[in-house]
Amino acid sequence: MTSSVRRKLAVLPLLLLPLGGLAACGGENSKTDCNANSCTVTFDRGVDASASVLGVKAELVSVQGNTVTLKIAGQTVTVPRGDGEQAEGFDISVQSVNKDNVVVKFSHSG
Repeated sequence: MTSSVRRKLAVLPLLLLPLGGLAACGGENSKTDCNANSCTVTFDRGVDASASVLGVKAELVSVQGNTVTLKIAGQTVTVPRGDGEQAEGFDISVQSVNKDNVVVKFSHSG
């Protein structure tokens, strides 16, 4: 094997790394839009809704007005719409709340 081929093979895992984060997103009664550093999740209301966010389970627990309670990897966090909180290494912000769904953005802290 030539050194050129070895170099290309060595770089391949680094090029595929961002795709691993994309594949790690998904859920039940939710839609996810993820990149390597963040995920925006649209949780359906009125049903058990959860998503895998960059390898961590996030669940919609309740909504009171514009305040959303989530469970992130077992830790309960309450986030008012427009504000942010931190949990399990994520910055969490509620983007919108309506009668049908809740949109939450998860970004890596730091």
